[in-house]
Amino acid sequence: MTIYSGNTIDWGKTSNDYSLYRSGMPDSFFRKLLERGIGKEKQKILDLGTGTGNLAREFSRNGSIVSGIDISEEQILVAQKLIHEQDLDIDFQVSSAESLPFDDDSFDCATANQCFHYFETKKTLAEIKRVLKSNGLLMLSNFSWLPHVGSVARESEKLVLKYNPNWGAADYDGVPAPYYKLSKLGLVQRVMFFYDVHVPFTKESWRGRIRASRGIGASLTEDEVNKFDKEHQELLDNITEHAFSILHRVDVNIFSFNDYQHSHST
Repeated sequence: MTIYSGNTIDWGKTSNDYSLYRSGMPDSFFRKLLERGIGKEKQKILDLGTGTGNLAREFSRNGSIVSGIDISEEQILVAQKLIHEQDLDIDFQVSSAESLPFDDDSFDCATANQCFHYFETKKTLAEIKRVLKSNGLLMLSNFSWLPHVGSVARESEKLVLKYNPNWGAADYDGVPAPYYKLSKLGLVQRVMFFYDVHVPFTKESWRGRIRASRGIGASLTEDEVNKFDKEHQELLDNITEHAFSILHRVDVNIFSFNDYQHSHST
């Protein structure tokens, strides 16, 4: 459980939907990271705010040596269940990003997908620097639908705001989050890129994706979630066919710490 923008967020309440309907980043994301030196075989990777382990599992499948942390015990339990089912070896632990349970110089890179804004920045960066090797990299990414482009996402957002007016993630304009302030905290931006992908959904899977969001499943009571979901189903029945796609934007930033001279081209 965490507090974000004055709201209580508990991802553990939505772990089941999260594991079923938040399928993670597209394959292209991992290919593009590998081109930039992240996700290599035998590379030691720490995935912060790992949730149910989507990034961690893909890195592991590609041969990296992976650890993942999340503050939610429920999320970590689901992550451990999934790696058992998929025969993967990942060290998942319940931990905050501000106090990591790892030795100094343990990892080649750290990743944080769609979660860095939840962390206390200064404490987290100090811990990341401590556990990274001297040539270590930090990758921050996001994967967000674009409501200005598609009517389904736009109408679903309106319904989320009806049930949770304090939800702060609505109306994303597609402009990637600025990280220029991190330069004052010792980071040097080495790579930045973004691109768009069409993500296929059915009505059922889109309902599950919205339930597994900060605005609904991680914030509302079970009764409120059920009421929302019923109304969401009625909305989708009126505005879309059974199968459709939602345009999403992937944005990626890769950093090193400023006392490290980057050793390979990006």
